[in-house]
Amino acid sequence: MFTSTVTLPNWIFILLLLAASYAVVMSVLFPSVRWYLRRRLNRTVDKLNNSLQIKIRPLQRSKRQILIDQLMFDQEIIALIEEQAQQDNIPRDVLQQKVKSYAREIVPSFNAYIYYQVFYWLAKKVSRFIYRVRVAAVQPGKLQEIDPDATVVFVMNHRSNMDYVLISYLAAERVTLSYAVGEWARIFPLEMLIRAMGAFFVRRGSQNPLYRKVLERYVYMATQSGVCQAVFLEGNLSRNGMLGEPKLGFLDYILRHYDWRTDRNVVFVPVGINYDRVLEDHNLIAWDKKEARLSTWAHLGKLWQFMRTNLLAGSRQRWKRYGYASVNFGVPVSMREYCETHNVDFKHLSKDQRIPKVIELAEYLMQSLRYVMPIIPVPIIAAVLIRAGDESKTSLEIVSECDALIDEMIVRGAAMKTEEKPRPRTLSNSLDLMIGRNFLIGHDDQYRINPQYRPLVQYYANSIEHWWNV
Repeated sequence: MFTSTVTLPNWIFILLLLAASYAVVMSVLFPSVRWYLRRRLNRTVDKLNNSLQIKIRPLQRSKRQILIDQLMFDQEIIALIEEQAQQDNIPRDVLQQKVKSYAREIVPSFNAYIYYQVFYWLAKKVSRFIYRVRVAAVQPGKLQEIDPDATVVFVMNHRSNMDYVLISYLAAERVTLSYAVGEWARIFPLEMLIRAMGAFFVRRGSQNPLYRKVLERYVYMATQSGVCQAVFLEGNLSRNGMLGEPKLGFLDYILRHYDWRTDRNVVFVPVGINYDRVLEDHNLIAWDKKEARLSTWAHLGKLWQFMRTNLLAGSRQRWKRYGYASVNFGVPVSMREYCETHNVDFKHLSKDQRIPKVIELAEYLMQSLRYVMPIIPVPIIAAVLIRAGDESKTSLEIVSECDALIDEMIVRGAAMKTEEKPRPRTLSNSLDLMIGRNFLIGHDDQYRINPQYRPLVQYYANSIEHWWNV
């Protein structure tokens, strides 16, 4: 009975072969490869931690599903589910599924290899390809003294989408940063890359209490675990070049359960960012005019034009087109010291008592941002020309008045040393950059603002408006 032959059609044989191959891969090869990659990743993280000032935290190395489960069974979230289920007569299972989808949307999947071997390399190349990058610190010694066990939060102004790239590149040798990124970036394959960098997505305008509770508990979890975070205090990109009003959401999430006597210290580091040329400046200026906004295809066209113009250009030519990108790190604000000095205990305040204290802190941090805002050539020239009104000036007069204006700013307390002042040649190159963009009308070395581009000149001058318009 065992010597008879069984004949199978070829298509069934192929299906069985594929099924057997799949079983071998999933049960034998895949776990082995995953174990090998996990082992290499752990070695990479250990090696990186030896060189980083603020180490990669255990939370960042945890499996994403574990963090999602922690949020799903968080006691405060479960309590809100119970409340909403009774209030709105919604089944608990439905609300639990919503929490799961929110958690999957928010929680990142940090990958140290992608962060340092892919994104850091890419950020460095892109930043240096477009701009001449300058970085400074008001008190470098204070940054070195930050407790390695503290939760460091970089609070920044938001001037361009290049901010993400620039800060990640400049901070990568000391810390790994976790960003809050808007829904605009939830497109394939950008979403996967952003999650692997440790960033998390945020619905900025959402008023859904359940969603906000999940986001709040994730921020609390990350803060308690010491994950370094980067927050744009204004929330959105500046539409007029000036610093906007601070948004309180993230500050409140970080501090509402914070006990400065027993919890891990939270240190806010103000970071001022400024550019000689913001890549999206035309779109930002026209933001209130929906018909003037660029469509997706128009953005792609701009990108193609940018690549075609710059790929074969030398670094000096690109610098003449885009100028400086400057980042200035301010004096760290330790919340232990702040709370002790101001006699504030956020954890034990009611909401009505806590919010005014959060507003007070937000204003303090915004003032710190104004103080460290980089003073770079194009905004200085723009300020001089705005002051001049319709009066024409020679290039020599513009450069001379820029130098005098910088001296005024230094006297008023700007975070700039005399030896850091741009040289006349640098100012002349930046003036050429503005002429090349048609910002100015010139004849016989007499220049004044082109009325068509006055809003853009004002936009650049506004970045340092708090120093010259006093």
